[in-house]
Amino acid sequence: MIQITQRVILQDNEIEWQFVRSSGAGGQHINKVSTAAQLSFDIASSSLPEFYQQKLLEKADHRITKSGKVIIKCQQSRSQDFNRQTALEQFIELVRSVGIVQKARIPTKATKGSQKRRIETKKQRGATKAMRQNKSDY
Repeated sequence: MIQITQRVILQDNEIEWQFVRSSGAGGQHINKVSTAAQLSFDIASSSLPEFYQQKLLEKADHRITKSGKVIIKCQQSRSQDFNRQTALEQFIELVRSVGIVQKARIPTKATKGSQKRRIETKKQRGATKAMRQNKSDY
């Protein structure tokens, strides 16, 4: 069982694992051993609450496909187990991130005093620039 939050728990069989060969340099080890872990998770057919499913599908993330699958590939380490753990942590963090509801921003207005101070500093700055101009009577 994978615990996302205190209330949200996923079964292990909802996540599909595939182990493939890592890309990049590495010599014979890379060519022989499948150490990269690829996590695949179908959002629509999961036991996630409806709120999490909707937010995940709406989220603009390169790891979420248009068909509604989360695909995370991890090939940071030479250890298959470490890559699996890292991919699982990334997945949990992704699902947790949609569970956080942002507080609605309440637009505020500038106070009269701050408006007055702003206008005064603008006038002072303009006066300084006006004194720099060469106003000769040619």
